[in-house]
Amino acid sequence: MAKDKHDCFIISSEGEVPADVFTIPNNMEGFRCLLERIQACTAAQNKIKVGLEATGHYSCNILGFLLDNGLPTYVLNPLHTNLYRKSLSLRKTKTDRVDARTIAAMLMSDVGLKPYTDTAYHNEELKSLTRYRFDKVRERAKLKSSIARLVCILFPELEKLVPTLHMASVYALLREFPGAKQIADAHLTRLKALLLEASKGHYKRDVAVKIREAAQSSIGSVMPAKSLELCHTIHLIRELDAEIEEIEAAIQTIMDELHSPITTIPGIGTRMGAMILAEVGDFSLFESPDKILAYAGLSPSTYQSGQLNNCYAHMEKRGSRYLRFALYNAAKYVCHWDPAFAAYLTKKRAEGKHYNVAVSHAAKKLVRLIFALEKSRQPYRLAA
Repeated sequence: MAKDKHDCFIISSEGEVPADVFTIPNNMEGFRCLLERIQACTAAQNKIKVGLEATGHYSCNILGFLLDNGLPTYVLNPLHTNLYRKSLSLRKTKTDRVDARTIAAMLMSDVGLKPYTDTAYHNEELKSLTRYRFDKVRERAKLKSSIARLVCILFPELEKLVPTLHMASVYALLREFPGAKQIADAHLTRLKALLLEASKGHYKRDVAVKIREAAQSSIGSVMPAKSLELCHTIHLIRELDAEIEEIEAAIQTIMDELHSPITTIPGIGTRMGAMILAEVGDFSLFESPDKILAYAGLSPSTYQSGQLNNCYAHMEKRGSRYLRFALYNAAKYVCHWDPAFAAYLTKKRAEGKHYNVAVSHAAKKLVRLIFALEKSRQPYRLAA
């Protein structure tokens, strides 16, 4: 798979090569050419297997084309194909032509591979939304850190006067008066009206007086450049808030159509549940919960050679980092809200395990529960 072209290789189950490595352009003409060459190689269409590497957006269009034409398509992990290629030769050779032959050899040798399904393909919509939201939230978190930095320079006393800097009322105040000097010079009537409106009646005249008095004796610097940066940062955060809200509405729409039992687990909401479902995709592709753990990189690594055994099995941390993040964070909330998981976490802590290690064990237990619920399509019921 590549941006402008794809390298293809066709081999029969007897090892014959009806079509050596050839290149097709990444367009509809190239896709149709590939389909014609595949169909010309055999009359038994039900015996065809097509394999390709999971190369992100480069493989998305051709994957949809192959599925729409009824061809069983297998999407292979690039890490798996890389290790398989290295096992075939000691030469350090890596080209698209070699990779095409490697994928064909893997399809013939690995009988445990399962074809990609329409369910997994259409699930890409949910995956795109959840990953997009993840990136937006992370971007917003960075901007909020900038807010704290700028306030520390311009009006450090403000942080002690409010529960948090990241409130609508504080943002409204700083957007109009971005610094202690501007707040100190502001008319008290305007300051009171601004806070009253932004806080929806929560902050009244006493708060306005307290903030202005703190500003008048503030050690904050007068830096117009920093004040301008503060105004722009608040504006960007507000825009991100609106975008994230729109993304979450689209996620909610898809989740309403899926009717997944995952959200019946205490502590797993729509957003976290959507992220887990999106990253796993089609649960029928996984034979057991252990396969999902391996895909998420939550399985313990193993190293044994001779008399040497690894005394501490570190988490593999391979596979989908988004799924690993979602499962780990979901486990923390489930342990808080579900008595059975809370008891399990307490048990692991009593065994002397670090909190993070104990949560990772709870995440593995959570994966087994989610797998069972998705297979049975039954809602979760708390133990009596």
